[in-house]
Amino acid sequence: MARINTNVSSVIAQANLSRNNKDLDIRLTRLATGVRINRGADDPAGLIVSERLRTDIQGVSQGIKNAERASLVIATTEGSLAEVNDLLNSIKSLVVEAANTGAFSDTERQANQLQIDSAIDSLTRISNTATFGGLKLLDGSLDYVVSGLVSSAISKANVFGASFVGTDEIDVEVDVVQSAQKGSLFVRGDLPTPGAPENGTFLSQTTLRIMGPKGVTELIIAAGTSYNDAINIVNQRSPFTGVEAALINGDATSGLVFRSTDYGSDSFVRVERIDKPSPPLSDGFAAYAFDGNAAYPDTTGGFPWSLIGTTLTTATRDAGQDVGALINGALATGRGLLISSNGQELSLELLLNEDFAIRPDAADKMFYITGGGALFQIGPQVQPQQQTNIGVQSVAASLLGGTLVEGQLQYLSSLKSGQSNDLKTAESRNDFTPLQDILDKSIDEISVLRGRLGAFERNVIETGVRSLQSQYENLSSSVSQIRDADFAAETSALTRAQVLTSTATSVLQLANTQAQQVLQLLG
Repeated sequence: MARINTNVSSVIAQANLSRNNKDLDIRLTRLATGVRINRGADDPAGLIVSERLRTDIQGVSQGIKNAERASLVIATTEGSLAEVNDLLNSIKSLVVEAANTGAFSDTERQANQLQIDSAIDSLTRISNTATFGGLKLLDGSLDYVVSGLVSSAISKANVFGASFVGTDEIDVEVDVVQSAQKGSLFVRGDLPTPGAPENGTFLSQTTLRIMGPKGVTELIIAAGTSYNDAINIVNQRSPFTGVEAALINGDATSGLVFRSTDYGSDSFVRVERIDKPSPPLSDGFAAYAFDGNAAYPDTTGGFPWSLIGTTLTTATRDAGQDVGALINGALATGRGLLISSNGQELSLELLLNEDFAIRPDAADKMFYITGGGALFQIGPQVQPQQQTNIGVQSVAASLLGGTLVEGQLQYLSSLKSGQSNDLKTAESRNDFTPLQDILDKSIDEISVLRGRLGAFERNVIETGVRSLQSQYENLSSSVSQIRDADFAAETSALTRAQVLTSTATSVLQLANTQAQQVLQLLG
């Protein structure tokens, strides 16, 4: 059949040439871009999956950058804290040197005090000036904001971490469930008989060995020495033993108590009589302690000597007890008057007031964390599981080293000239212990803070970066498999498309010339 209105062969050749040209364009585009999916039509399902993966890659990439920047912030902070540590160590050296009063003159001690003042000022200056990109690091800007703290119950609160997921305020409830106790040994004062004139005295010469957490001493107490005088003798040795003495209820006939100067299981008292009474008859001296499960009783109505043989037993040694408390219903770790809790939602340390810590029957105390802290986004998604919080307290001298001295909370700034714990005051009272305690607490606080920052960098940031880098590698590999062009396959397909395009062009040319053969029929 010969028709000229419709050249079917040409139409077929045109269609195939169009397909071959389109395929050729696809191969050229893929080879030019190196990407297999350049538009949705190339692979709709692959485009959806790959775009989701590319979004994840962007989040992971930014998470790595965030973590690396957080690491730089931590490193800068710790560098400043290292300088603070050096200053505190230099202050301690100066205090120890100044305590050597027999070998140093007043002028030298005054020079030491000037150096201490300068070091404390430098420490506060570091607190105020340590920055990273305009971000204040050690002035308390990265600390948590606490309100409603009842100082009569909680002397000091350090919040290390808090999560504000779903709330803008965290309620903290503290419930004392186990009283803090000092190691205590009790001696009766109503012997040999109630109302006798010998009551409240040592009936015979007595040699006591008194031992505490700071050391041991021996005392010879003469016969007839009143408990009041014996207390003065024991308390003069308290700096060497860590043991003090007092009258029960302020009444010598009620008895005498030997007790450790501090609270907690690390504090103890040991009192032993190391001579024999003369004449060799019982002269009434015996020490008693409550068993470990008994709370210290309220003695205002009289000491319960009736419990001798049951709860109150003869003893030569007694250890203190750490405070036990619940924080938001969870049992906290106690050490002396300190309680601490370390959880994902809340991590803090509280120094309880003595009156609150010894009373399990006291009403619960509540305070609030209303904001603050340093929030680090170290994951690819903005969600609580991929964020972490840490608090960096101010290291200013007026807030560092808070220590209870005679019931009052005193800080490192109290070591400056004219303050309650300067070298001159310590020398006049012949007691450098408060200075030592405040310095040790300051050094401990800085060391712990550096340790927490180091642990945060090592266990959170660095592990997070390694995990994110692994995710980045695997996600990139997955996207590459879906989106990237296989040059070997595309080159082969390009050659095929070129051959087919050339062939289709030749066929179209033949199809277009085929209609001219009709003219031969016209002669």
